[in-house]
Amino acid sequence: MAVSLGPDQCSSGTFTAPALFGAEILGLKASTVQNFTRYVSDQEFAHNPEVFVQDAAFCNVTVTYTHPGQNDVIIVETWLPFEWNGRLQAVGGGGWTTGRTELTQSMMAGALSTGYATSTTDGGFGHSQTPIPWALLSPGNVNLYALQNMGSVTLRDQAMIAKALIRSFYGQPPEFSYFNGCSHGGRQGYQLAQRYPDAYDGIAASAPAIYWSQFLHAMLWPQVVMKSLGQYPRGCELDYIQSAVISLCDDKDGVSDGIIMDPDACEFEPSSLIGTSFYCREIESDMAISEAAATVAAGFQRGARGPNDEFLWHGPNWGSNSTTTIFGTPGLAATLCENSTCSGLPFPFGLWWAGLFIDKDPNFDFASLTAKRFAEQFHLGFQEYTSIIGTTDPDLTLFQRAGGKMVTYHGLNDELTPSKGTRDYYEAVTKITPDVHSFYRFFEVPGLGHCYGGNGGQPTRLFEALRAWVEEGIAPQNVVIDVPGNGSREERVICPYPQKVRASQSRRPGSVKFYCSSD
Repeated sequence: MAVSLGPDQCSSGTFTAPALFGAEILGLKASTVQNFTRYVSDQEFAHNPEVFVQDAAFCNVTVTYTHPGQNDVIIVETWLPFEWNGRLQAVGGGGWTTGRTELTQSMMAGALSTGYATSTTDGGFGHSQTPIPWALLSPGNVNLYALQNMGSVTLRDQAMIAKALIRSFYGQPPEFSYFNGCSHGGRQGYQLAQRYPDAYDGIAASAPAIYWSQFLHAMLWPQVVMKSLGQYPRGCELDYIQSAVISLCDDKDGVSDGIIMDPDACEFEPSSLIGTSFYCREIESDMAISEAAATVAAGFQRGARGPNDEFLWHGPNWGSNSTTTIFGTPGLAATLCENSTCSGLPFPFGLWWAGLFIDKDPNFDFASLTAKRFAEQFHLGFQEYTSIIGTTDPDLTLFQRAGGKMVTYHGLNDELTPSKGTRDYYEAVTKITPDVHSFYRFFEVPGLGHCYGGNGGQPTRLFEALRAWVEEGIAPQNVVIDVPGNGSREERVICPYPQKVRASQSRRPGSVKFYCSSD
């Protein structure tokens, strides 16, 4: 039920301090915000189209609290619109943050634009974007309370606090509650479904950073391969190999558009390109693909391996960018070249995980990491941290019984969190709950990078599909996306796994029909 209130309701005295077992409320502050204006792109507002928020008015409530004995201070920020649609849309974080960042503010603004109350938590990490300030209490001793806060505890707290504030302000609980996040926010959504199954009615959680230790540590694998070779290929070599594999496998789906629609069907050996001459923009000259570049490209796609070539973790699919992320930062196989000498650029997220959490050493030196030690670290991280932040429990029966619904998309060109990890998880859930489709659906998006970017289309209709599923019982089938190209946008579909999108020529010359198939 929609509710309309005035700014005079927005005062600290309106609210009763939320009752939170195991926590102590340190403070509550309420302030009126008016004439709030912000543009939010569809890349910032996961699962939703772009919005322009204009002259919005809301009550901004911050609750500061601690878990006694744990030496933490956590802030939950909740925006309560004066024109409320009766619903809550909490948002997740990204990278090494739980929330309360510029990104989460954009997501909150997007939710606010359609009348949602919305909430975020800083998890106790303030404005820190990295784990460096808090990971270690001292060399050899990880701050497990902080990691536990990030992994799960503050997610429960956020839901309980936001709902309590809504009840105080509007005089009624939210009719429906949702959680929205991508990347780390996606992992948070999965953790909520696994550990706090009645916290939200609907969860939109995409490109989820689940199997936390495995995927973070595997981010170092391309650099381990280069270190083992003693050779560091130029980025232009790896970029050329990426372009070559797209050219080879693009047409297999019947549409020439720079997108590998089904990476599973893409058979490619980078070694076939050794000796191929191409123009390298970095050196403004022609050069040939080296054996080292082919080996690194193969390692990037195959994923991390142990001493006997045993599988450790997935790599990104063919067509994913190995040298640059969608954020414009160096990718997993990036190198730095000065004149004719190149060196590796290990990805910071993997370095922090291996050094601070597995070795527990603030002076961890990647230069000393051998392939053998990498495999040992991999298993240690899995053993020590899966229960805290791994987010791998495939038993979602309590979430199903609570009536929860969850939707996920994962870009098939995700260069950071391999989409095969999410596929593994969905198949693991299916083994326990064969009717998984009745409450949890997973969509693979051809051409899409990590949460956004690449040549694929952004799933901007997925949140509304989730809402229709929760509130009207209409399960999402083939979800329409808009794929950019040649100055226009083309409508295509993404399909609930295990279906895949296929293309066929339509009766109209030059046009293509996209559909879902179980073949």
